[in-house]
Amino acid sequence: MNKCFFFDRDGIVNVKLENDYVKSIDEFVFVEGFFDFFKLVKEKNYVVILVTNQQCIAKKIITTNTLDTIHSYMQTKLLKHSGYNFDDIYYCPDLDGTSSKNRKPAAGMLISAIEKHNIDTNLSWTIGDSVTDIEAGNKAGTKTIMVNENIKNIGATLYFDNLKQVYKYFSNTRTL
Repeated sequence: MNKCFFFDRDGIVNVKLENDYVKSIDEFVFVEGFFDFFKLVKEKNYVVILVTNQQCIAKKIITTNTLDTIHSYMQTKLLKHSGYNFDDIYYCPDLDGTSSKNRKPAAGMLISAIEKHNIDTNLSWTIGDSVTDIEAGNKAGTKTIMVNENIKNIGATLYFDNLKQVYKYFSNTRTL
């Protein structure tokens, strides 16, 4: 079985836009420290999977083709700066407030990836910056990392203020 790191996108991979959505590659800016942490995770032989809510599609703010373009750009930049890509990408276009089995805090995207990639949840992590990311990871049976200086004590395994702290912690840990 494989070990996996599930990454939320907005706020972990790229800078989250306040009260807005990333609608083009021009608005997609990587979070400081992301490339180093991503490379570390890949070098520790983790499968890396992006799991992201993207209700901007259901709201008709962007199309799935535009989202695919943004993700293609992200993958190209990742390869250039870290030497690696995401192994798979899952996104949920459903609106908040629906009973979607895939929209975080539901664990549907993670469960689909776990089945497809033969993932051992006991050896796997979910990293995000919101309560819904942590809830989805916990429901899927992974350990969880909250990266948000304003959110603590919500059931995550570990808490950090930023990705640089996460990188420092895991680069000093023998096993990840």
